[in-house]
Amino acid sequence: MANASGLAAPKVVVVGAGWAGLGATYHLAKQGYDVTLLEAGAYPGGLVAGWQTPGGRSVEAGIHGFWYPYRNIFSLVDELGIQPFTEWTRSSQYSPAGLEVESPIFQQEPRLPTPLGTFLYTKFKRLPLVDRLSALPLLYALVDFDNSDEAWRRYDGVTARELFKQFGVSARLYKESFEPMLLVGLFAPGEQCSAAAALGMLYYFILAHQPDFDVVWCRGTVGTTISRPWMERIQQAGGRVLTNRRVSDLMLNEESDQPKVKGIICGEETFEADAVIFAVGVTGMQKIVSNSATLRRFPEFCNLMNLGAIDVLATRLWFDRKVNVPLPSNACFGFDTTTGWTFFDLNALHDEFRDEPGSVIEVDFYHANQLLPRSDEQIIAKVQRDLATCVPEFAQAKVIDSSVIRLPRAVTHFAPGSYPNMLPVTTPIANLYMSGDWIVTRHGSWSQEKAYVTGLEAANQVIDRFRRGTAASILPVEPDEPHIQLARSVNRSIREVSQSLLPQFWLP
Repeated sequence: MANASGLAAPKVVVVGAGWAGLGATYHLAKQGYDVTLLEAGAYPGGLVAGWQTPGGRSVEAGIHGFWYPYRNIFSLVDELGIQPFTEWTRSSQYSPAGLEVESPIFQQEPRLPTPLGTFLYTKFKRLPLVDRLSALPLLYALVDFDNSDEAWRRYDGVTARELFKQFGVSARLYKESFEPMLLVGLFAPGEQCSAAAALGMLYYFILAHQPDFDVVWCRGTVGTTISRPWMERIQQAGGRVLTNRRVSDLMLNEESDQPKVKGIICGEETFEADAVIFAVGVTGMQKIVSNSATLRRFPEFCNLMNLGAIDVLATRLWFDRKVNVPLPSNACFGFDTTTGWTFFDLNALHDEFRDEPGSVIEVDFYHANQLLPRSDEQIIAKVQRDLATCVPEFAQAKVIDSSVIRLPRAVTHFAPGSYPNMLPVTTPIANLYMSGDWIVTRHGSWSQEKAYVTGLEAANQVIDRFRRGTAASILPVEPDEPHIQLARSVNRSIREVSQSLLPQFWLP
């Protein structure tokens, strides 16, 4: 591939075909780069890849929501000219005692200053007002945590549970509200979550602006509705997507002051590269580092071995009759001490199952360590029991087909103390860049949106390096509301004054 002047286009290898890898590949291909995307699995899409059961029914590695703040992903979907999403949906929360919480579509309610809308419009069925009011002192921590490097280092060494206890959150509010949000948002119980990650996740998804908790879902698997047309556009732009390519090592050119990648090795194959973007999850990156004699030379990559990942279990059940599920998306807590789970009415969400004679229910478990060793039969029996606790009609329904997908070490564990071991987009290797939902970025987004944004950030580093093409336009998160901006400004000023006057001998 060459440009109009006849100069060969720089060769870029992107490793990993999830949100980050597809995002980087798509943009660089549009800018005329010679891009090759390598995916270790048989299907592009990473954790959002889709499969089919032996009977031809669609399944995927868990259901993924698309929240109101996902501005860049929504912009991408518009550019692709596709309409993969449902309407905005309401959600609810269950415990073994029954229905606990119902959430409205917040953007349809009169707009109130944050966090009043979230506080007043959410319908708690059992949680007393006095417990909810105990969260008010926590607002200081939300103001103090501004996603800066200093804030991450200040809060990352503390567990989320310690933070909530320190600010006087009641035991009941923690057990019935905050911990369930951590279990389905950060995929681990509060004593295993970084307070910095907890504050960032809660603020981005729930508290920054009233509509932020509003969510849409794909009307089918993400692989079918988004990844497939996206890959077609990549190939039309000249990009290559190769599956079943597992990275075994890198080749470096060390003639200059800073080493550079000159190729990626996948077993017997070698792919020449003028730049490389890694876009894989924590577990995948650790496997690459373990196998790569080249990367093991750099302390920054060896430090990645300190990061953790969390087990996920994704199940899908077909029942012999329709069961009335009040709302299409539901989160559950209290069934297992350290595990959160969600269930979704796919008859309401997926076009494929809209006319199905029986209910099709997706049930996903997070921090599912104790569930993965069980047999499929044991898991399906548990799933039906738990569903029947929430919606009693499931007890009389019969499971006629099912899918169980075990995903060991599938999602990032934002454990206390993990922040110093994460990598930024740039690395000690001059032309090697990182992307993914675990990469350090000041953008402020989380989950799929963060992965996609860091993919674009890595692509922009390549463009800046070669001075070829136009940088990707990355939409920032919506600005803080004026009263939050003022509070953060005052707080920063007080901190600066106190740091100049007081000795720095306290633990951060």
